[in-house]
Amino acid sequence: MPQEKFRNIGLIARSESEQALYSMRQLIHFLHGRDCTVILDKAIADSLPEMGLQAAGPAQMGEACDLVIVIGGDGSLLGAARTLARFDVPVLGINRGHLGFLTDILPSEIEARVGQVLDGEYSIERRFLLDMEVRRGKAVIGEGSALNDVVLLSGDSVHMIDFELLIDGHFVYGQRSDGLIISTPTGSTAYALSGGGPIMHPRLDAMVLVPLNPHTLTSRPLVVDGNSEIKIQITTEKVKPLVSCDGTAGTRLQVDDVIAIRKKPHRLQLIHPPGHDFYQSCRSKLGWSTRPGDGN
Repeated sequence: MPQEKFRNIGLIARSESEQALYSMRQLIHFLHGRDCTVILDKAIADSLPEMGLQAAGPAQMGEACDLVIVIGGDGSLLGAARTLARFDVPVLGINRGHLGFLTDILPSEIEARVGQVLDGEYSIERRFLLDMEVRRGKAVIGEGSALNDVVLLSGDSVHMIDFELLIDGHFVYGQRSDGLIISTPTGSTAYALSGGGPIMHPRLDAMVLVPLNPHTLTSRPLVVDGNSEIKIQITTEKVKPLVSCDGTAGTRLQVDDVIAIRKKPHRLQLIHPPGHDFYQSCRSKLGWSTRPGDGN
């Protein structure tokens, strides 16, 4: 059944990507042909002066637009998601990156697939994000949000780090490892997968905790309820670990610092054109085998 149709559309892309800018020009002409109002990300407005469009930051787009389209890789969409989720504005991704688990429209399909979305033919997935806070005593020294994952790493040191993990106030373990990944279902096909974690369906209300090269072989990935509160206390004194959200610049830690992670109250509305299939995406992007005689 056709759904809401979009008319005020924000466009976000990486200004240093010529391919993304090429697709952006194509998309702008197409949207103008559909009588849509287009607002351009101010970060790329200088790269497209000939378009003469209104420019705004992502937060302003969240307030003014009823749809935001991101052209780039999953990293571009992750950045937009962290800002736009609180505005409850739907986000659509066009893939100009690599795997593209979140940006699933191919450049060759822009007009056909975006046209379907504009006609009200689409599905919406609500993906939850994580809020992260770092406390040193009573002071908050770092915070961030993540659509994919919060990652604790040993930083630029080759030494393992020591920390204690608590879930909903219950002590789980003290661990010595290279770090820990706390991932949403969205992030389960990213760094957590490389670390040996499970693939989780996007509809799951769960988080997975994936140890990085733990010193004990019995330390395995742990799946917990999505409403859990995760706390990590740093107990190592030899190194200064780093905690980061979605691979962004992180916060440097010291002994007795506490990282608190919980589900963000706002969810990302991720739009898919008709026919989107999570398992088909896994087959094509992760190289899963098809059935014998099946060319798809």
